[in-house]
Amino acid sequence: MFTYETADQKEVRRFRIAQFNGRMATVKSGEATVTGFVRSVLEQESSIPPRWTITLIPGASKSTKSGTKPLRPGARVRPFAEDYY
Repeated sequence: MFTYETADQKEVRRFRIAQFNGRMATVKSGEATVTGFVRSVLEQESSIPPRWTITLIPGASKSTKSGTKPLRPGARVRPFAEDYY
């Protein structure tokens, strides 16, 4: 698991939307880039300005997967189509 802390409300909103929709989110922290599913978004209430702690479960991004599936299945072969002509 990867823990990330931020004070940017737009970024937090992006993570909450990704968590709600079950999509992957990407975080760039310095030189490291982590892509994964958002597990939790917790607000630290005692801090000013407000800060959030985001927990990600790292996973392979769609662009790095080698075995991608085609978008649609191939055309079905009709074995007896020639009988109709």
